[in-house]
Amino acid sequence: MDDLHLQLLSDLHKDAARQGPGSDAETRLAIRLSGLKAGTGLKIADIGCGTGAPTRVLARELDAQITAIDFLPEFLARLERAARKSGLASRIETMAISMDALPFADGELDAIWSEGAIYNLGFETGVRQWRRFLKPGGILAVSEITWLTDRRPRELESHWQREYPQIDTAPAKMKILQDEGYTLIGYFVLPEHCWLENYYRPLGDRLDAFVEAHDNSDAAKAIAAAERIEISLYERYRDYYSYGFYIARKTGD
Repeated sequence: MDDLHLQLLSDLHKDAARQGPGSDAETRLAIRLSGLKAGTGLKIADIGCGTGAPTRVLARELDAQITAIDFLPEFLARLERAARKSGLASRIETMAISMDALPFADGELDAIWSEGAIYNLGFETGVRQWRRFLKPGGILAVSEITWLTDRRPRELESHWQREYPQIDTAPAKMKILQDEGYTLIGYFVLPEHCWLENYYRPLGDRLDAFVEAHDNSDAAKAIAAAERIEISLYERYRDYYSYGFYIARKTGD
């Protein structure tokens, strides 16, 4: 991805409440399934946090210090402003780095959280690389695009195989977690409103203004066109895929 494309994507998403499907309620459900509410003085990394909607839920719900990680400083600046406004600034530290260059020591973290972002590394690579940063019994909680059926329309299958070849069914993802030294302790599928009301419809409403703000450039038009295709696919084929939320415990040490 070149610098221009990256800057355009940042401009499109930096003022959004969310940079992917999700909701505060689903974050709270994952927290309940994780068992983290029983902990005190927790140290948690929220990796690929975007503008920090899940980060703020973690900070409100848990007795924890949250390190919020994203490689786009514009996203983190918005998170910092929101954290100050909501009285959470003392519980959240931001860090503008890549998710494949994390600065943590082995066994440092009680939990790693990542909603809709692990695909940047690939699911298998991410769960493998991040495991060492967790304490024994530490929690990994990630949402990941997941097939809901064994058969899909060809148009849909072709699109996601191009965009993210590691898309797979929940049993396949669960096996990866088991093979990489985790025990699954919770799983659920994000409902439609996480995609439509919380992400795709606000995104679709911004696209015309985004293209105009960038002087109707070919690059901006291409990004808007790609987003419209993705929105249309979900609207037509939502029964076939969603994000699965996987909550797992580090085992085997």
